[in-house]
Amino acid sequence: MKYARILLKLSGEALMGEQKYGIDPAVVAMIADQIKEIRALGVEVGLVIGGGNIFRGVAGSTKGMDRTTADHMGMLATMINALALQDALEQKGVHTRTLSGLEMPKVAESYIRRRATRHLEKGRVVIFGAGTGNPYFSTDTAAALRGNEIGAEVVMKATNVDGVYTADPKKDATAKRYDKVSFQECLEKGLRVMDAAAIALCMENKLPILVFDMNKPGNLVAAVKGEAIGTLVG
Repeated sequence: MKYARILLKLSGEALMGEQKYGIDPAVVAMIADQIKEIRALGVEVGLVIGGGNIFRGVAGSTKGMDRTTADHMGMLATMINALALQDALEQKGVHTRTLSGLEMPKVAESYIRRRATRHLEKGRVVIFGAGTGNPYFSTDTAAALRGNEIGAEVVMKATNVDGVYTADPKKDATAKRYDKVSFQECLEKGLRVMDAAAIALCMENKLPILVFDMNKPGNLVAAVKGEAIGTLVG
């Protein structure tokens, strides 16, 4: 394996499948199968999941809701997704722990960095829920933060496109995909990799980001093996 420890970033929308809202159990099971496959190869896996399939804090604030309240609701949405994925993984025999950035001891362990790394060393998949535990920070930033804290070798951002393009490939037929792109170029050109805070955090700590399409079977395994898929930002 090229990577021994990864931070996998999933959007909440990835759990919806063809639905317009919520969680599709079949899609969650498919994601769990892919994670189980790389765990069997010895890769240590940390996960950050968004909550956009249930509630997005930024969207709530644009409609007049208090931003802090909206972001806390978004954090709770990520916990729902985290518990759904934890259940799917454990049904497949993958030992999993969910750690929360917000204290909710009857639902999940509170996030402590040393506890998280110890779970990883014991071969458990660790899901980081509730973002950073603070309003005004996206789950992209949470992924960059947790990836750095646990010593991940790469942040893998799973999307529904096969990398980073010069423009939206669904709207511009002339858009070209990058095989590799620098952090600085992402910021200067406004490429939609992750938000600026997440990119800056990864750039400062030299933590690469791999953007790839996880919907294609075998892509996650190919990614941890270091095969040429997606776009490497670094």
